[in-house]
Amino acid sequence: MQRWKQFIQTDASSGIILVLAAALALVMANSFFSQSYNEFLEFPVSITLGTFAISKPLVLWVNDGLMALFFFVVGLEIRRELFYGQLSQPDQVVLPFLAAIAGIIFPAIIYVAFNYQDAVAMNGWAIPSATDIAFALGIFILFGKHLPPSLKLFLLSVAIIDDIGAVIIIAIFYSQDLATNSLIIAGIGLVLLFIFNRLELSNKTPFILVSIVVWAAVLKSGVHATLAGFAVAWFIPIAREKSKSMSYQIEHELHPWITFFVLPLFAFANAGVGLTGVSADELFTPISVGIIGGLFIGKQLGIFTACFIAVKLKLCRLPKDATWTQLYGVCLLCGIGFTMSLFIGSLAFEEQGLAYQTQVKVGVLVGSLISAIAGAWLIRKSSNKLAVNLTVTKGEQK
Repeated sequence: MQRWKQFIQTDASSGIILVLAAALALVMANSFFSQSYNEFLEFPVSITLGTFAISKPLVLWVNDGLMALFFFVVGLEIRRELFYGQLSQPDQVVLPFLAAIAGIIFPAIIYVAFNYQDAVAMNGWAIPSATDIAFALGIFILFGKHLPPSLKLFLLSVAIIDDIGAVIIIAIFYSQDLATNSLIIAGIGLVLLFIFNRLELSNKTPFILVSIVVWAAVLKSGVHATLAGFAVAWFIPIAREKSKSMSYQIEHELHPWITFFVLPLFAFANAGVGLTGVSADELFTPISVGIIGGLFIGKQLGIFTACFIAVKLKLCRLPKDATWTQLYGVCLLCGIGFTMSLFIGSLAFEEQGLAYQTQVKVGVLVGSLISAIAGAWLIRKSSNKLAVNLTVTKGEQK
């Protein structure tokens, strides 16, 4: 029990659990458990209140419900960083901002290069533009123990800005036909949350109840329900002192649930690719190859190029005490799309069926795995070299 507590308290634990959840899904989807796995995902769950009803298979409750909770925490984290974190100072934002923007654009260009002739496939252009912060950070911590802390802050900042970009992309490109009445109800709910905020209510219950109504209204509106979670986060009261901040308290309370339940469950529900009887030609299609190229080539190329140009033009500086090689290792880690890429993929081809989703999963898993291996190798090599140099320096000083 003590070892388990020590494990979950490490920053790398979230990435490890995500990998295990995805691996379990792959094993179940390609074994005699495959039918049970699919039945679990398609298990119907309904909520009915009078004439209002929501009925979805379990996998969509995970993607539309639990992931809304994830985006709620993402919103709280971004707000915290803007309020009193590493994004609160303009000079700390320039480099990761430029890197994140390039890290969204370059992968999309590579994906489009493989799929521009297919109108349906073009819906997935944003899939390789995402970064899985938990996975990437876990690998950095596991293999970059001796690297400067500024690189970790850079990685976190890029991933946070990347998340903002993902939310904007989902809102603009992956929302369906809009239902005006539901949007009005959601808008009224957000106004109420604003009023609660201005009144400085200290009781969380009114915020929770109204937030549930906002989520349900957004779900029925045609706008993706996860955006409700992100929007609600900006109306939770925040204070200069963390101990008195409702926003920080809620984030702190929800973070373990997101890390050890929501994201692993999402990975388990979405990473199961059935490969039985499927040929390589069916797996490595323009969609999957575009995603692989976007994640592994587009991410590192875009982020590193943006950083190199920005530093050479003296718009900003490298992270403190970091080298170009170390920064390049972090750029590789940003190609780990995993949960966020899978999520965008589920939206992009929601109407197209299993064949498209299989291509997405193959592309995301292969692209993320290659990026993880290459990034881990370079990060570890740089870290070991730095550790040796520090040892030699200390020896000379003695």
